[in-house]
Amino acid sequence: MYRMNRKAKVGAFAIVAILVWVAVAAVWPTPKDGALSPVSGIGGPFSLIDHREKHVTERDYLGRPTVVFFGFTYCPDVCPTTLLDLTNRLGELGALASRLNVLFITVDPERDTPEQLALYLSSFDPRITGLSGSEADVAEAMKAYRAIARKVPLKEGGYTMDHTATIYMMNETGQFVGLISYQEPEASTRAKLRRLLNASNS
Repeated sequence: MYRMNRKAKVGAFAIVAILVWVAVAAVWPTPKDGALSPVSGIGGPFSLIDHREKHVTERDYLGRPTVVFFGFTYCPDVCPTTLLDLTNRLGELGALASRLNVLFITVDPERDTPEQLALYLSSFDPRITGLSGSEADVAEAMKAYRAIARKVPLKEGGYTMDHTATIYMMNETGQFVGLISYQEPEASTRAKLRRLLNASNS
């Protein structure tokens, strides 16, 4: 499996992370006392196909808080690492995890069919839902979340994707309330997910 040069990989994802944080910072005020304050400008309508080949929209996930991660199944490092981290955090949450939607939206619909997503996600927590669709539909979802992705040709042929490596946290009404950074410390991620669940239950 292809693995980017470590220095190049870190540089590419650092640039993507900076671009995402700049975009989000423009609409996201600094929260006070750890509060999860809803913010407009991140998230919105989408129309996609899940890994069980069911047509879904953002409305299907209202009523429960949701975490959203953009990636692709041929990703060498960031995506499997993030999905494994989420799998571990869901396991720690136990029964509480059933109150949380976890969405993995592909940035590579050319290769990530529902069947490919289903095969890939079989290695992770079954509560993680994969979403794909046409290139136009995926682009609309990315635009709604201000996510970034670009195709990078490989010398040996084929391509990989540079993409946003951040998890978006949405409350039960579909409003953006915060981010989880790539490889954020486990304790911090655990605390954010519990706060997200507690806020939706208050």
